Amino acid sequence: MRRRWFEHRIPPPLIDAACALLMAVLARALPALQLWPPLQGGAVAGLALALAALGAGVALVGLWQFHRARTPFNPLAPERARTLVTDGIYRLTRNPMYLGMLLVLAGWAVWLGNAASWLGLPLSMALLTVLQIAPEERILRQRFGAEFERYAARVRRWI
Repeated sequence: MRRRWFEHRIPPPLIDAACALLMAVLARALPALQLWPPLQGGAVAGLALALAALGAGVALVGLWQFHRARTPFNPLAPERARTLVTDGIYRLTRNPMYLGMLLVLAGWAVWLGNAASWLGLPLSMALLTVLQIAPEERILRQRFGAEFERYAARVRRWI
């Protein structure tokens, strides 16, 4: 099956960067939805940084496991995958790199402290699912067949 024109064209970090920018614009444009003052309070900043650090860690573990399995991790060329990685963090989520990026966005939403900024999270999930994850899964099904089907049946896409 041929790839659709919109699949694997935009690097996932760029998608999340655009969502992060939109989150900041929404927070600035809708001050009435401010939940707490931005950049105030050690607990808020600590939670924001903890979420971002956790997200970065989850994503890096996913990258490291691809490296360890000696399979490429270029999200724009999933057809180059040589191995289906299903151990380690991939036993908990099929997409730890995208989950990690989502946790970083959650940290950003906490940091911004505005209810409207939280809209960036489902937007990121929707864009990544349509533009990246669903097409990746189609390619992995073709490439790894029943092995991928068994894996997808026991491990969730996100968490």
